[in-house]
Amino acid sequence: MAERDKEEMELDIAKMEFDFRGTSVICRSGSPLILADLKKVSVSKARAIVVLADDGNADQSDARALRTVLSLTGVKEGLRGHIVVELSDLDNEVLVKLVGGELVETVVAHDVIGRLMIQCARQPGLAQIWEDILGFENCEFYIKRWPQLDGMQFEDVLISFPDAIPCGVKVASRGGKIILNPEDSYVLQEGDEVLVIAEDDDTYAPGALPMVNGASFMHIARPARKPQKILLCGWRRDVDDMIVVWRGSLPGDFIVPKLMEKILLCGWRRDMEDMIMVILCGIKDDAPTLQIVLDAFLAPGSELWMFNEVVESERERKLIDGGLDLSRLVNITLVHREGNAVIRRHLESLPLESFDSILILADESVEDSAIQADSRSLATLLLIRDIQAKRLPYREAMVTRGQRGSFSRGSWIGEMQQASDRSVIISEILDPRTKNLLSMSKISDYVLSNELVSMALAMVAEDRQINDVLEELFAEEGNELHIRLAELYLHEGEELSFYEIILRARLKREIIIGYRLANAERAVINPPNKNERRRWSVKDVFVVISEKE
Repeated sequence: MAERDKEEMELDIAKMEFDFRGTSVICRSGSPLILADLKKVSVSKARAIVVLADDGNADQSDARALRTVLSLTGVKEGLRGHIVVELSDLDNEVLVKLVGGELVETVVAHDVIGRLMIQCARQPGLAQIWEDILGFENCEFYIKRWPQLDGMQFEDVLISFPDAIPCGVKVASRGGKIILNPEDSYVLQEGDEVLVIAEDDDTYAPGALPMVNGASFMHIARPARKPQKILLCGWRRDVDDMIVVWRGSLPGDFIVPKLMEKILLCGWRRDMEDMIMVILCGIKDDAPTLQIVLDAFLAPGSELWMFNEVVESERERKLIDGGLDLSRLVNITLVHREGNAVIRRHLESLPLESFDSILILADESVEDSAIQADSRSLATLLLIRDIQAKRLPYREAMVTRGQRGSFSRGSWIGEMQQASDRSVIISEILDPRTKNLLSMSKISDYVLSNELVSMALAMVAEDRQINDVLEELFAEEGNELHIRLAELYLHEGEELSFYEIILRARLKREIIIGYRLANAERAVINPPNKNERRRWSVKDVFVVISEKE
């Protein structure tokens, strides 16, 4: 239901050329603020209600979402299902939850994309993993009760599902709290449910406990990584939160302490201060001082460059108003540059060849529509790639995917370790059609779009419990997805089953959910035949869930 003509909505849906697989899509014209219109769609009988954000001003969109939630909670017949609200500004989440109470689950679109951009900049390849997990065509999260597992330790539960991978437990004795990556010694109690990654909710069940060789593995010493420089190209209103997340985005095994990094944010977002805090560390009121946190993860001299058309004095004011204390930045320096990201001479004033990561943001300070913002991001991407190629002629083969051959099929970790030789560029795209264009042309390293937010909304609408799981995996604290080198778990050419590798990973308190072979284009999540042995290479990589360090 929307305040549009029914025929218009049906025409737009028909243009999508999407396979609905027998699902009927019924459009109704009306306002969610009018109770009579809500009755037309039998809102009280809906299993889930999704409140979508409006295009345009974030505060106005969130204000309308708040009024919609108030309207829904006023339905006399009550609501059978829960309400999933797409918000634009993280600051408005508390108010919506206050009004909606237990009925409401929120997904802050801007915040989700910002955090995923940071994760994917530091761990190239995670974008595909998130698309697979959030999409309904591959494996996803499910929670179900299995009474036959009561009394079993979690380390045994891990290898009890031939067609799924357990990731956590919904603990009945703790009010249904979902614990991701619990201790091996945790014993399932009556009422507990198991969180798994599986193809569908009817494709998995626990089987007989297999015989698995749990031999320990002596870790092979890894060579030290080179220092990284990261470029964040653009501006967002949550850039301070992005800096917070950056602190914990790589596990300890992949971080050499005291490394200088150089990041470029190209563009501007309304939540820029949030993104910056995400990059730095999980700064909270009761957190240790920034000096202590950054000394553990960033070397003195690290730089975060911000390149956009917002005047420097206005940037600092917005960052401070957003809660970023610039006086506490000890090891990292904010470098401000003013310019237009689609004008070549402005970009040429930047040391583009020296950044470890470049994040091109959908520049909301310049364009109003998604198509205009995407066109601008695409132009910025092409200009940066061309400038880099001309400045680094001997590395030109590495600049475009079409020319770098085996590099595109190499491990994601290998790409990260070569970040000092080649910047990883992450592009924020608003329209999924633009994302498909970039993916087919292979001119961008990694592209994140609002399509991921749509997937998250659909998943939470299907099962509201999954929102707690996603919030932890997206957040700067708790567990998150990592990409690990195979050499952390095995020797070159060693023959092991997937179950055996899972048990080796448990020595590090990790849960392996998939892998990508060195010569493969995509990762395999929840692989079949987990107890069959195969020969592995140290160039393979594994996708794991582990605590941030």
